[in-house]
Amino acid sequence: MDEILEKGSLRLKWAYEHMPVMREIDKRFRRDRPFEGMKIGMALHTEAKTGVLAITLANGGARIRLASCNPLSTDDSVSLALREEYGLDVHAKKGESQEEYYSNLNKVLDIMPDLMIDDGADLIAMAHTVRRDAIGGIRGANEETTTGVVRLRSMASEGKLEFPVISVNDAKMKFLFDNRYGTGQSAFDGWMNATNLVVAGKHLVVAGYGWCGKGIAMRAKGLGALVTVCEVDPIKAIEARMDGYEVMRMADAVRTADIIMTVTGCRDILRGEHFNAMKDGCLMGNAGHFDNEINKHDLDTMSVSVKKVRDFIDEYRMKDGRKLYLIADGRLMNLAAGQGHPVEIMDTSFATQALGMEYMLANSRSMENKVYNVPETIDTEIANIKLRSMDITIDSLTEDQKRYMSGWEEGT
Repeated sequence: MDEILEKGSLRLKWAYEHMPVMREIDKRFRRDRPFEGMKIGMALHTEAKTGVLAITLANGGARIRLASCNPLSTDDSVSLALREEYGLDVHAKKGESQEEYYSNLNKVLDIMPDLMIDDGADLIAMAHTVRRDAIGGIRGANEETTTGVVRLRSMASEGKLEFPVISVNDAKMKFLFDNRYGTGQSAFDGWMNATNLVVAGKHLVVAGYGWCGKGIAMRAKGLGALVTVCEVDPIKAIEARMDGYEVMRMADAVRTADIIMTVTGCRDILRGEHFNAMKDGCLMGNAGHFDNEINKHDLDTMSVSVKKVRDFIDEYRMKDGRKLYLIADGRLMNLAAGQGHPVEIMDTSFATQALGMEYMLANSRSMENKVYNVPETIDTEIANIKLRSMDITIDSLTEDQKRYMSGWEEGT
């Protein structure tokens, strides 16, 4: 127990030391206590960077209750340290059953939160369905991911969203860095930790060319892989081709693929027809939020045996003798088999969460029950703090330039 606690404590301190934007926000929150008397319910990947966010909000006066947003993404050492050293109310462990996962989300709602931070929208959806007793006191929420934002916009369009939500995912200081550079690096951190295999020279297929897919494709190319992109959006497909990648249907791409990474936010990206066509030894991993991008039911029913061959890899032997490999049970391999996004990346993402939560508290009474983008002023503030931490100074417009950029009469 002592060793695990020390490990978690060191990871939290390491993260804090490498999150300069969060340190500056933490300093102000300690002074101003903007969340005094507020209860904040959180469902996030419970690891060191998330821990820094939870501690910062608590230092701002909030009562925190935290659960994981994924059964395999908790760092147990961090969860223990948050409870024992920082006195936070944490209900998360790695390898939760489905029953434990939803039980922990219920515990978050048991405190009747005033505000919520979600990742994937399971907590928000629960408040709107089986836990309607908690919904009346919720003033608003933040949502972290593309998957969650899609669900929430659908709820709002049907008139079923009952409090305002800020889409942290769509902040420029989030998706431009977290989704691209964070997922791009952490997906391979998890993949390499799981496999201990080389990437260079292999055919690697990326399913989805959003910001996360772009990051994975970019890193794969840098590692020497032969990269193919699969897309359903014709504009993104053209963009992938113009960025130098092969573009084709998944049904064709799987025939030569050594590695396939799904990152779409949709379900059944890899399914029976694809498993039938895959080459022997194909490795499949997912970096999308839910574990339904790779159809495990089809894998189970089509295979004659399943066995664990490494800590994070299951081998599925097909009827014709081929072996297909699934990483981290089809869950987020960057967190299930790795430590998630780099600390410096999550510094700006969680700074957006912290300032977005402060904005929601101050403005929720005048906001409609819909999904809002992060105010540009918050994006700009975080960018300026980050630049200062990097010792970078940039230019500013002169007064004449400002007048020129805001006018229309002068064209030369």
